[in-house]
Amino acid sequence: MKIVVAEKISAAAVDLLREPRWTVVTPDQIGGDLAVHLASAEALIVRSAVQVNAELIANAPDLRVIGRAGVGVDNIEVEAATRQGIAVMNTPGANAVAVAEHTFAMMLALARQLPRANQLMHAGKWEKKSLQGSELRGKTLGIVGLGRIGMEVARRARIFGMEVVAHDPFVSASVAKAEGIRTASLEEIYAHADFLTLHVGLTPQTAGMINADSLAKMKTGVRLINCARGELVDENALAQALQQGQVAGAALDVFSEEPLTNSAFAAMENVILTPHIAGSTLEAQEAVGYQIALQVKEYLQRGVIQNAVNVPSVSHDEYLELQPYIVLAERLGSFLAQISEGALEEISVRYSGHIAEWKTELIRNAAIKGILNEALEEKANLVNAETIASARGLRIHESHKPKASRGGSGSVLSVLLRGHGSADVVEEHMVKGAVLHQDTPRLLHVDGIDVEAPLERDLVYLRNLDVPGVIGSVGTILGKHKINIANFSLGRRPGAIKPGAQREAIAVVHVDGLVPEEVLAELRSVPAVQKARAIRLF
Repeated sequence: MKIVVAEKISAAAVDLLREPRWTVVTPDQIGGDLAVHLASAEALIVRSAVQVNAELIANAPDLRVIGRAGVGVDNIEVEAATRQGIAVMNTPGANAVAVAEHTFAMMLALARQLPRANQLMHAGKWEKKSLQGSELRGKTLGIVGLGRIGMEVARRARIFGMEVVAHDPFVSASVAKAEGIRTASLEEIYAHADFLTLHVGLTPQTAGMINADSLAKMKTGVRLINCARGELVDENALAQALQQGQVAGAALDVFSEEPLTNSAFAAMENVILTPHIAGSTLEAQEAVGYQIALQVKEYLQRGVIQNAVNVPSVSHDEYLELQPYIVLAERLGSFLAQISEGALEEISVRYSGHIAEWKTELIRNAAIKGILNEALEEKANLVNAETIASARGLRIHESHKPKASRGGSGSVLSVLLRGHGSADVVEEHMVKGAVLHQDTPRLLHVDGIDVEAPLERDLVYLRNLDVPGVIGSVGTILGKHKINIANFSLGRRPGAIKPGAQREAIAVVHVDGLVPEEVLAELRSVPAVQKARAIRLF
């Protein structure tokens, strides 16, 4: 067994890989001959510098696993590895404690004005009165996102005697309660949090979530901490809120553009800035190296795949057959997550037709992946999606209805979400889809209404009353804002309606680009329109 460690990891990690009849090639032994060493290697471990491209993979016929000591796999051509049957693994969560501790350090520094106190002392000034701080005990901490990092922050906050209130629709209330966390809407958190910390990934829904509107809803004197993604915060709006006193202080480790230059924050005493170092600790760097070495060893010895970012083992022919339905499932899940509201509790995936007789684990995980990745900081993939969902207390169900005969209908995939909306009312949404012309994913049905539409990148989803003029109004508004319509699909609820009642209808509009919020607001102003959402599918 030959393992190539192409970049430096801890000595303990390398020692873990040293087994009888195993050869470990370290970075100092490689020189410029990585391709030569890979020609006979069964495992490759990298960090972020080495580019594992399709050519390199193609010339490594014995390679079984690529391990990335870190989270992102942008330097690895995963699809090329998948085609060659190579498992690609990463190490999510290995730096969770580091980021959580940095978050808490930022919070304490804000509460006790530590940077200013330090600066004054170095300047020879003894200003006790102007440096009176506040305690964390008894304060309300609002956490947006309860992934690994958010949970670690919550545990530390409880030890400090803080009340922890969190928003994460992809964590069940029972899991949160077990950790002593109260779940709430964003609006409630904004209204009551003394400290607010962000721990969500960057999606079209979370980009710019901290903006002028959300800042205005926050408790006066709130302190904001962001160690997640800079793009979550409208920096100009935050700077203005800090100047006006709506926000008492901010601690930022990430920024929309890095490195940070010419920022209004630099001159503000109530802002703490660090250069994207929340996850940069000696222990975290040691941990990611040791964790990936352990995962690679487990796979080589026992075939156990942990934290894989590509598909589990299927034959090439099976993969080709599954692929269009994997795409369909992910887009249905993403569509469903973006039209749903409330706290998620259950995901059901139903198969009918030929696909009900296939290995459906990948299709199921693709649907879960599409749902979870609308909000999660740690990204779900085709291997770990169910594990992440289960860890968050979500129930997963599958049902199969095989094709009865050759004359029956084609394969149809259904995805259903069940959860609790406002006032603890049970809320359900279901979509159905199919693959047309062998590789084209199509939406067939939404919440009891048949509406055939392409599942393309940018869509507008409308719920409206079935009255004259809606199509014209929607087209006029989109046209006025120079938004091109590629496809306009309509459907209305079947069956009889009560005298005097109005039938409900759905429209799915395929457009050339993401529709801005101001255009959606204008669509919602149409009297018959009940809901308007911009949907982006990847």
